[in-house]
Amino acid sequence: MKKRIRLLVFTLFISIASLAQQGNLRAYFSYATFYIPGQGSFVETYLAVEGSSVVYKMSQDGSFRSTIEITMLFRQHDTIRDYAKYELKSPAVQDTSSVNFGFIDQQRFLLHDGEYELEILIADLNSKQPGFRSFERIELFYPQNKINLSGIQLLEKFEKSTNVTALTKSGYDLIPMVYAYYPESMNTLNFYGEIYNTDKLLGKDEPFMVNYFIESYENNKRMLEFFSRRKMTASAVGILLQKLDISRLPSGNYQLVVEVRNKKNELFAISKSFFQRSNPSMQFNLGDIASININNTFASRITNADTLKDHLMSLAPISTQAERSFAQSLVITGDAGNMQKYLYNFWSGRAQENPSKAWDEYYLEVRKVQAAYKTKTKRGYQTDRGRVYLKYGPPNQITESYSEPGAYPYEIWHYYTLNDQRNKKFVFYSKDMVTNDFVLIHSDAIGELANYRWQLDIYKRVWDPNNIDQTSPEDTWGNRASDYFNQPGK
Repeated sequence: MKKRIRLLVFTLFISIASLAQQGNLRAYFSYATFYIPGQGSFVETYLAVEGSSVVYKMSQDGSFRSTIEITMLFRQHDTIRDYAKYELKSPAVQDTSSVNFGFIDQQRFLLHDGEYELEILIADLNSKQPGFRSFERIELFYPQNKINLSGIQLLEKFEKSTNVTALTKSGYDLIPMVYAYYPESMNTLNFYGEIYNTDKLLGKDEPFMVNYFIESYENNKRMLEFFSRRKMTASAVGILLQKLDISRLPSGNYQLVVEVRNKKNELFAISKSFFQRSNPSMQFNLGDIASININNTFASRITNADTLKDHLMSLAPISTQAERSFAQSLVITGDAGNMQKYLYNFWSGRAQENPSKAWDEYYLEVRKVQAAYKTKTKRGYQTDRGRVYLKYGPPNQITESYSEPGAYPYEIWHYYTLNDQRNKKFVFYSKDMVTNDFVLIHSDAIGELANYRWQLDIYKRVWDPNNIDQTSPEDTWGNRASDYFNQPGK
């Protein structure tokens, strides 16, 4: 059986500003996993290319098209389990000077349950510029003795299908939202998901509940205004096609969360999808904290304005974007009373039973970070290592390499678990050992800087190739960064 299913290519009008000039290829990738009863698990990939970032050539009919070569390789260890190599052509255009659209490709790969590394190589065949590659870690796990949720597919839009196409699911045409970025002009979050095995575990036609809501990515705090639920009945495959109004959702990093619960409210399955929101019109204001009473609280005992400023700034690693902006405005105005109220409100919202204890525990970590990572010009919490430590906690393992031949000093932090993620790493480096300022250059964690050329940054002291497709330096004696990253502790 041919496992790869080639799907439809169509035009997508981009709702955000173009991020690239013509001839400088810019593409975006996302994926979701699903299960087909009787066939198995599959990965559905979504690739969007900005039309303004590619080179067009004239076709025989006088119109212009671009051609993108795409290669996808699914590996387990050193074995390629599935792959696809194909060309993606843009829609025809008559005038290449005013291209304002993107185009999307969607693929399916039927794979056995397990963990995979997906390598993606993309090149513009009409351009002299070399292409680039990227990597994704993908996990497929759909046991038949459990209720399972598919991955969440974010949607640009959906509509009733008039005829079945490769984009049709459950009677609807689903247009994928590859970017996972919602500007101020987009006020609805659409999504699709599937629920498996409820008939086996709950009994056919038994009722169950699906909750779906938005939570802050930084602290997993549920946004109460953005919560909804739906009652469903058990079946082999349950379909969830819903929308949420996000017009009042402030700027920041978020996760869409979908939960499956039984009638006793017991949690059976959960799935999350990361997205970003830009909504400058929704901001905190002083009225939000004006009525807060801080008498006899820990905040009332902190009266020095400079100390309060430092405390508010130290919260940045665990704050949402909206909180950081508001705290910064309070630091600028310097009103001690408002800063006290903000500090108390921040911790009472996260630890209502004992905000004082929560602040004391966090501030202890701030002092540890200050001692370990401060520089001559930065507080510990302002450095990249300090931010990561305060946001995610201490790593399970740190690999330090300060004297490797040809390499700048670097550290690789390894987290066995990171919120809902597993086996995540952070790479920091410094161009000298004097300043103690190690900069984050790569991470495979969601929402963090991803740089597929990070090894070249480390070895730039002796190696600086011009080919942007080069992802690692030449294999010379002493190069250990790749081994440390892929096999920490060995």
